[in-house]
Amino acid sequence: MGIADIKATTVAVPLEAPLRHGAGAHWGRFVRTVVEVIDDEGRSGFGELGGGGESAEAAVLALLPYLKGHDPLQLEQMRWKIMGPTASLYNNRMQLHAAIEMACIDLAGKRLGIRACDLLGGSIRDEVEFASYLFYRYEQDGRGGETSPAEIVDHARDLKQKHGFRVHKLKGGHFEPDRDIEVMFALAEAFPEDRLRLDPNAVWSVEQSIRVAKAIESLNNDYFEDPTWGLEGMRRVREAINIPTATNTVVVNFEQLAQSILHNCVDVVLLDTTFWGGLRQAHKAGTVLETFQYSAAVHSSGELGIQLASMLHLGAALPNLNFAADAHYHHLTDDILVGGKLPYVDGKIAVPTGPGLGVEVDRDKLARYAEYFKEVGGYPYDRDPARPDWYSIIPEFRYADPKVKAMPHTEGGQG
Repeated sequence: MGIADIKATTVAVPLEAPLRHGAGAHWGRFVRTVVEVIDDEGRSGFGELGGGGESAEAAVLALLPYLKGHDPLQLEQMRWKIMGPTASLYNNRMQLHAAIEMACIDLAGKRLGIRACDLLGGSIRDEVEFASYLFYRYEQDGRGGETSPAEIVDHARDLKQKHGFRVHKLKGGHFEPDRDIEVMFALAEAFPEDRLRLDPNAVWSVEQSIRVAKAIESLNNDYFEDPTWGLEGMRRVREAINIPTATNTVVVNFEQLAQSILHNCVDVVLLDTTFWGGLRQAHKAGTVLETFQYSAAVHSSGELGIQLASMLHLGAALPNLNFAADAHYHHLTDDILVGGKLPYVDGKIAVPTGPGLGVEVDRDKLARYAEYFKEVGGYPYDRDPARPDWYSIIPEFRYADPKVKAMPHTEGGQG
């Protein structure tokens, strides 16, 4: 079995409402590149990565000369073909490799009749718990518009009723820190049995981070995620507070992981099946963390169902997954999978049982959302449509007008 062809298709899938965060906004849709790897017997495996457009598709297709005829089971050889020392130095291909590897694992699993997690050593759980992942949102078509503590609580209550979440994560950093503190206390009062997290996207200074941590330390916190930037900043915060810290921004490769462990910079590392360069690399990082008695969690990067399946297989195989995973998934209005979105039951999603990733791409939906991308285009993730003159710096005193609830009309741009 060898790779015969590779295809790349950019899609845009609508969100229920635009999501506001400390570094910009998701402008009402997720843009993803779906990668299809086809073997010489006609089987297909699928992967995905964030962003899209002609340049992203061309970057994926440019890997075919490296991989034509390659056996999809030879994943370690493929890693070095795509992410060898020269490529890593001059042209970081980690997310390209992640999508190709995801597709090859899907393809190899289908050939062998085994699940993706079985290629990692098998599963120790059949379902993965998720957090609610709450955002301040712009209003769109009568949905969203949450800016106040009461509105965020109402939104969390609705999600809990629909999906059964028992952990609530606030994406903070968009407003001033005191707003996030107020929201965290409101969530704690509304859901006294549930656990909480705060993630301001690393936009606060060390001093601001310490102040916020001390303000919320009495709450039922899982951890304080990325309050400030950099390994040294995170180390200083960790030493001064009584809440475990977590990151998905400053530990995203093995060099950073080694430094974090050596210098006790962060307590919990959120592993991402694209940021780390693939499902196998994320799992390998998890085993390193387990060796040094650190907990792992699973990060969300705005995935559709293909990457979500990879996250479920990662979560199934990690013995030190001691926290609910993240997912933006419930903010999507649809998915490109046969049967639509994977369901939450009691705040959990079942690990797919079929071969490979265990999900099937609906080619009609793939074509439909590819056309939708052509209509609306991409968007600059690090820009806020309601604040056209603003741009993100770290650290920054944060304040956005709480009266701004609806996103202004904008034309779809590439980004």
